[in-house]
Amino acid sequence: MLKYQSQAVAKPYFIAAIGLFVAQILFGLVMGLQYVVGDFLFPEIPFNVARMVHTNTLIVWLLFGFMGAAYYLVPEEAERELYSPKLALILFWVFLVAGALTIVGYLAVPYATLAELTGNDLLPTMGREFLEQPTITKVGIVIVALGFLFNIGMTVLSGRKTVVNIVLLTGLTGLAVFFLFSFYNPDNLVLDKYFWWWVVHLWVEGVWELILGSILAFVLIKVTGVDREIIEKWLYVIIAMTLITGVIGTGHHYYYIGTPEYWQWFGSIFSALEPIPFFMMTLFAFNMVNRRRKDHPNQAAVLWALGTAVMAFVGAGVWGFIHTLAPVNYYTHGTQITAAHGHMAFYGAYVMIVLTIISYAMPQLRNQGEAASAKAQKMERLGFWLMTLSMVAITLLLTGAGVMQVMTQRMAEEPMSFMAAQDNIAAFYWAREAAGVVFLAGLVAYVASFFTREEVKTAA
Repeated sequence: MLKYQSQAVAKPYFIAAIGLFVAQILFGLVMGLQYVVGDFLFPEIPFNVARMVHTNTLIVWLLFGFMGAAYYLVPEEAERELYSPKLALILFWVFLVAGALTIVGYLAVPYATLAELTGNDLLPTMGREFLEQPTITKVGIVIVALGFLFNIGMTVLSGRKTVVNIVLLTGLTGLAVFFLFSFYNPDNLVLDKYFWWWVVHLWVEGVWELILGSILAFVLIKVTGVDREIIEKWLYVIIAMTLITGVIGTGHHYYYIGTPEYWQWFGSIFSALEPIPFFMMTLFAFNMVNRRRKDHPNQAAVLWALGTAVMAFVGAGVWGFIHTLAPVNYYTHGTQITAAHGHMAFYGAYVMIVLTIISYAMPQLRNQGEAASAKAQKMERLGFWLMTLSMVAITLLLTGAGVMQVMTQRMAEEPMSFMAAQDNIAAFYWAREAAGVVFLAGLVAYVASFFTREEVKTAA
């Protein structure tokens, strides 16, 4: 049973997140096949359109997940009902319709036509990677974010203040503030890229990590029974290290783009420290589970929580460190090594934490008690292992492809052309596509777990 009725508004957010997650993976498979079969679904879905849909859908469904997580945990932490459940549901439909129309726009008309139709000439913001959304969609995102922050902020301010909900509110506020830089699109390319990273980097390697930490702390409090004070002290230390390393670590994107040379030192040094908070997060999660005072019936959620900590450290920490130093990044930036890091980091840090809170909250949102049935959890754990192991395979395959790309295209005495180097690593792309199919199977198992019921045995 839910402690507060208004927590129920999280359910549509979680359902939308999972639906968009499925769409993201399907377009990822289309892209993966287009790497080796260049005219696959051309001209219906060109590669640039598939890439926009794949990356934009990722961002949108994660935002749905973060908002759903906030609507679920903040009332419980604040010990009061959500300030306005009605506002939360209105914003849900606004965000869902705006996101759906944007995706339809990407697929239905050429991008230049979409820019013309949506008034991009009045306030040019389109055309940049990850920020391809029409200006009108960006305005809608800001409106949704402000309404969401108002709702969550009023709930926190008028209720109990805990470290978990204060850190979460801080991260969500940063998410909204740094998105405003997507409206700044200067003509100078160096300035453009400099501030573009204020959205892209300071989201995923800054304020989003605060959201990650607070959600993980909330789930661990619930499933372990460890004293809140102990978990909150860990959370304080982790977010301090995250901000110290992540903010100045933005400099690892400023190598060789026209910025002063000191960014090569700042970027290298502070980025090399970025694995530390992720390693601390891994120690934190396992330490709390080992010190647990109870065995929570939702063991699938416990598995997701531990998996989040490990995979975030491996993907964001280790694979980020592999190519974060300026002399290394000089050769690797923009290669498949970057793609390997991006896939594992996003999956480990953000995809898994959203799936963690959904795994923990959904049984209660569906009036199933603290946990789904044993059969459903078994199906969910199958989904966990299929997705996680296939993502490890994707990361290793892209890393192998990236190493070959660097050696043949960028470091060889007689470098290959870009397309010749791509042909040379096609086998990695085929294997990556196969791993992607396994990932989709894992996602299907995860979704199927919500529809799995225990068989009722009747007496003979």
